[in-house]
Amino acid sequence: MNSHATSECSEAYIALGANLGEREGNLMEALERLDDTPGIQVLRVSHLYETEPVGYIDQPMFLNMAAVVSTSLSPHALLAEMQRIEKELGRVRHIHWGPRTVDLDLLWMEGRRLDTPELMLPHPRMQERSFVLRPLSDIVFEDEPSGLYRVVQTALAKLEGKEGIQLWKTSSWRSVSALSEN
Repeated sequence: MNSHATSECSEAYIALGANLGEREGNLMEALERLDDTPGIQVLRVSHLYETEPVGYIDQPMFLNMAAVVSTSLSPHALLAEMQRIEKELGRVRHIHWGPRTVDLDLLWMEGRRLDTPELMLPHPRMQERSFVLRPLSDIVFEDEPSGLYRVVQTALAKLEGKEGIQLWKTSSWRSVSALSEN
């Protein structure tokens, strides 16, 4: 085990987005790379949603989704792996909230609170963003012990009518069909 790993696994929730290149392909490749990373296993993924850009609006529509992973990595080590995957898939950071081949945001990790220059948990803006909340609502269950379900449902109710998001496609990532067969 590397020095960034912890002895037990945590569930972490990740938002994924893309609006350049083959959007769906980029998201699926990011999931594959997450799942192939030692110490990370993708458990569930949401459907794909097409969303309007936020912040910098002169750019293509986004595809957004969310995933829950089981990880033995610390929050900072998980973030480092996510940023490595973004870079491998061509992510460049020129314009704040600008276009990207892929964007991976660590949203929530078992209710942990963290505030460092590199990482804030829970994600500070997740409750304001329907493009994060709607996909999360696909994969967060009522019995989730850290309270994320309640956070997501409460925030979604406040955003009712301000969404700018529509279901684009049901997920075809391999873990979804494997889960439904069990």
